[in-house]
Amino acid sequence: MSTEPVLEDLPFEELRTKAFHVAEKHLDLGFFTDVFSHMPSMNAIEGEGGDLGAVGGTFIDTVRAVREMFGETELDDTTEALLRARFATYIRERS
Repeated sequence: MSTEPVLEDLPFEELRTKAFHVAEKHLDLGFFTDVFSHMPSMNAIEGEGGDLGAVGGTFIDTVRAVREMFGETELDDTTEALLRARFATYIRERS
């Protein structure tokens, strides 16, 4: 029997950190742009005619932007649940 906690039961920040670590290790820009697109502030930009596909720059720039957005954004329960599931699934698929 495994003593490792169920990923979804981890504190959100710990789960996010683990998922980001895996994505950085794999240089997975698609993961970060996907997460970026689910953030509430990006949805607001899209609603104002912005382009979610315009995330550009280097891999490092994108990772920094996503990290910064998490520091500035208060997540609602629905967004947190969606991201929690995304992070857990991603870790399982890539680890």
